[in-house]
This record gives sequence, structure tokens and C-alpha cells, in this order.
Amino acid sequence: MEKNEIRHFAVMVAGTDEEYQISLLEGITEAAKEYNFNVSVFASFGGVLGNSQYDDGEYNIYSLANFSRFDGAVLLTNTIGNLTIRRQIIESIKAAGIPAVILDSDEEPSFYNVRIDNSKAMRQMVEHVVEHHGAKVVNYISGPLENPEANERYHTFLEVMAEHGLPVEHQRVYFGGFRPIDGKNAAEEWLRSKLKMPDAIICANDAMALEAASVLMANGIRIPEDVIVTGFDNTYYAQHHSPTLASVARPLAEAGKLACKVLLKVLDGDDCVKTISLDAYPVFQESCGCSTTNEQDMKSYKVQTYDLVKRAREGVSLLNRLTSALAVTETPKDSIRTIASYLNEVECEQFCICLCDNWQSSFREGSTEQMTTGYTRSMSAPLIWTRGNFGEIERFRSEKMYPVMPESGGNIGYFFPLHFRERCLGYYVFTNTNFPTRNIVCHSLMMNISHSFENIRKLLHLNNAIHELDRLYVIDPLCGIYNRNGFIRLADKMFRECLAESETLMISFIDMDGLKFINDSYGHDEGDFALRRLAEVIHSCCTGDQICARFGGDEFIVIGTRATAMDVEQFEETFAKQMQEANLLIHKPYELGASIGSFVTEITEDMKLFSLISQADQMMYEQKKRKRTSRYLRRD
Repeated sequence: MEKNEIRHFAVMVAGTDEEYQISLLEGITEAAKEYNFNVSVFASFGGVLGNSQYDDGEYNIYSLANFSRFDGAVLLTNTIGNLTIRRQIIESIKAAGIPAVILDSDEEPSFYNVRIDNSKAMRQMVEHVVEHHGAKVVNYISGPLENPEANERYHTFLEVMAEHGLPVEHQRVYFGGFRPIDGKNAAEEWLRSKLKMPDAIICANDAMALEAASVLMANGIRIPEDVIVTGFDNTYYAQHHSPTLASVARPLAEAGKLACKVLLKVLDGDDCVKTISLDAYPVFQESCGCSTTNEQDMKSYKVQTYDLVKRAREGVSLLNRLTSALAVTETPKDSIRTIASYLNEVECEQFCICLCDNWQSSFREGSTEQMTTGYTRSMSAPLIWTRGNFGEIERFRSEKMYPVMPESGGNIGYFFPLHFRERCLGYYVFTNTNFPTRNIVCHSLMMNISHSFENIRKLLHLNNAIHELDRLYVIDPLCGIYNRNGFIRLADKMFRECLAESETLMISFIDMDGLKFINDSYGHDEGDFALRRLAEVIHSCCTGDQICARFGGDEFIVIGTRATAMDVEQFEETFAKQMQEANLLIHKPYELGASIGSFVTEITEDMKLFSLISQADQMMYEQKKRKRTSRYLRRD
């Protein structure tokens, strides 16, 4: 690779709105700007809503990453809870043969590893609680043990407790998923139990610790006077909680930047150690009784809190207005125009909506049209918003990922799935923005847009179904022309128009000859064939101002406007001629025949449509009586 060629790295992550991921992505972004390489972040929100079908739709975004088009990859796979998905990502990168750096995980020894020493800092935190504060009974809230960081922190906790001769009853350990709800559930479970209240609760991350502390305080338990609570990650909320949370600070942004620098060195042919370890350090705060907030901390807190609340209000307002506007859209174009009108508030350089070729297909049970894994080979980009300018691309290949590839370096693109439950509709691309990491409504906004497209898809299919039902209501299924319902609907309209405009109306009533003989002699399938051919002849004789219908059984009717006596004569002559030609073509042992009664009249107020139809029917019957209907056998 030429030194001046722009490199492109893939980043795989879940949960871009969590502080751990935000900090790592900030470091990666800083490196991209400094060293002029491009980054494509493939991100999901899988595992956060407790819905397995929704998770499948979220995790599908990782299948979009075409690693053969990247020079390297940075993996935050420890944020992805699904082990199978993690393994698929790793195997895809290995198959592509590109270098990869994995953060805080040793699950793939062939990759470079930038890790933060969880064990040392957790050891210091547990020793501090036990030795400095004299805690004897300690509860623990763990992350999922399949997560490498959670596993390391948990076993370090057990080691330190064992070294101090402090037993850990299994009832005093709660295994969660690093989510706030896990801290809440753990605290409530211990409050309901008959266990003695612990001296301390040590948690594997801040999110669980803060929620557990809230539950305890809501139940009159003081922190730290009654129970010490500690976390891990030293997040914004941990630093500004009351009491401030004792936690572990980690150089996350530094780790993200370092991962990119490792990739650059490898690509330049420089030697790199396989594993680089960074130190974390404990921050002892009010929740363990060690520190108080100073005046400077309060000033910083006020500024940051105001900014957070301001962005939250703006985001919720945007979300509510967009949701309301999308609720009344009925077509894809309406939806695209509506979304585009709000994008100035998203503050991104470029925003794209990319849709699968089959996104409008029906999702019937077991249908092959239903896509739940991967993306269609061809995609469309109906919305490409670039600094206020709108564009679209009718077709591009999904292997390119970007509908419009970045031409310069230092760009950050975020790819998120556009789906309904597990069903893939497409994906979003945000370029050069912190909206996915800094705005709390980003996930909700994408969900609402996705649901809007699903609603439009359903509306389109509902309209198609209504149209088809209406067609079936007015079309004779055997003959393919109007049935009695369809005829009455249109004929009544034509009748009223003739009355209003003092125009003439032509009616021809046609009755097939010898249908019973054909059915009895050659079977009903042959009778159906004969009816279809007769219908074809009648339909072919109709002009632009005439319609025909199967009125019932072997009866047919033709009605036309602005007709003259000459038109009636012409119609019957054409009908007779085409019947002869049809008999020559079908060459059956029977002969198609029909009796016809026609007339034309000017419509007046005292006339009724059905009276005119009866009149034509009577004329047809008179002709039928005059005919020698016994001679319907073909004479060869």
C-alpha cells in the first residue's frame, strides 16, 4: 500500500450511547482525524430491549461489513452480548486476512489486543473496602461471565475475598448483564431475602451500582453509613451522583486511539507486541466514605448538566415532531421528504437511508421474500442528505456499503440497521457526527423511522390487497371480464351520464346456445372452455365506449354510450363474423353459438336501467326462438 493512500478501518461495536463505548470511539475518532484514515463503525443496540427478534434485526448490521474492502479492524466485541455473533465477526475478519485489534478481550489470540488491566484496579477496590473500611460481609453484582471483562473482575473479587478469609455465599452474588435494571433487581432481591444487610456491595460497573444505590436509599438505607457501594468505569453519572460513586477510572479514549496506532504500525510493516496493557486506577469517593465534592467539581457539574439537559430537551422535541410528521405519511417518497426536512437538527455532515431491493415485499409466514440475515445484493439510497443538499441513488451494490464513498481521509461513518423486528429493511449511515454517541434519542429516532417504513410497507400491501379484493368482486374468475357486480357498478354510472347529457345508450344481451349439450356430452371443463371463448369474442367486439360482462350462467351483456343504430348493426355483424372465426380456430366437435338482442335508445327520466336490460333480454329470446338451436353440432 502506498504511504499516501487513505486507509479505511472497520469498527465493530454495540451500544454507542454507553460511556464505555463513547470514550473508546472518541479515541478512535481523534486518531482518524490526526492520522487521516477513514473509519466505518458498524453498530447495533442488540441486547438492550429484551426482545430476541429485535436483537436479530439489530445484529444483522454486522453482516454488512465487507472486510475485504478494509485495511484493518478494531473490535469492541466485548460490548456484543451474543457469543455467536461475536464469533462470526472474528471468523469473517480472519477470512479477509486483515489485521485486527481487539479491545479488552483475549478471545482471539491471533489478533492484537489492547487491554485495560481490570484485575489490578478491582483488587485495589476490594482491598480498600475490606482493609480500609473493615467490610466483612460483601455482596457482588456481576456482569455476564461470558464477557471477558466481567469474568476477570468477578474472579478477582473472589480471590481478594478468599485471601482475606472472607467467605462469599452464592446468595450474595447476582449475575446481570451490565444494565441498570440488573442493579435494581439485585438490590430488591437482597432486600426481600432474609440475608443480613451487607457491609458493602461491589459492582462490576457503574450503571448497576448507581441503580442499586438508588433502591437502597429509597428504602431508607444510607450510603455509605449503612452500606458501602462501589462501581467500575468512573462514568459521568458516577462522578456526579449524590453521593459520588467510588469507582475505577480507565483510560478508554487512550485505548481507542492506541488500537488505531497499532493497526497503522502493522500496515507500515513495523513490529508490534501482541498485547498492550494499560492501567486502570481506583477513585475513592463519597459512596465508600472517602471523599467529598469540591467547589470546582460542582461548577463543572452544573455546566455539564445544563448541556446534557439542553441536548435531551432538543432531542426529545425533534423525536416528537418527527414521529408526529411520519405518522401521516403514506408513501416512501412522503416519508423521505419528511425525514429530510428535520435533518438540519441532527447536525451531521451526511445522512443516508439505504433500502434493500425487497424491502416492500410481503412478509408472509415462511416466505423466501422475508430477509432476516444479510442484505440484498443491490440496494437503493432514496435519501442522501449532504450539508442540506438532497440526492438519491437508484441502485448500488451492498458490498460497497457506502452509497457515496468518502473521497478524503479523517471521516467517521456510523452504520446502523433499519429493520422491523428481525426483518431487514436496510440501514442508516451517519457521517462525521457525534449524534449517535451524544444524543440520547438517536436509537429512538432510528426505531421510529424504521417503524414508519414498516407502516408504509404494510399500507402499500393493504392497498394492493384492497385493490385485488375489489377486482375479484367485479371480475368473473372464469371469463376474465366483468361479473354482474362489476357491470351494475359501471352500467349505472353510464346510464346516469347519458341521462344527464341526453345521450343514447346501447344494450346487447347475449345468451350462449347449447351450453347444456356441451356440458352433458363433453364435460363441464369443455363447457367452461366454450364460455371463455365466447367471452373473448364478446370482449374483442367492444369499442372504447362499450363494456361487457358475464351477467350470469351463460348470459352476457354489452352496454355502450353515444351509440347509433348503425353502431348496433356494426356490433352484431362483427360479433357474427368473429364467432365464425373462433369456430374455425378451436375446431371442436361442437359449434359455438349465441343468440343476441340489441337496441339503442335515448335515456329519459322515466326509464330504468333494468327495464332496458329486460327489453334487450326479450329481444334476444325472440331471436333464440327463431333459430334452429338443434343445429349446434359441427358439420364436417
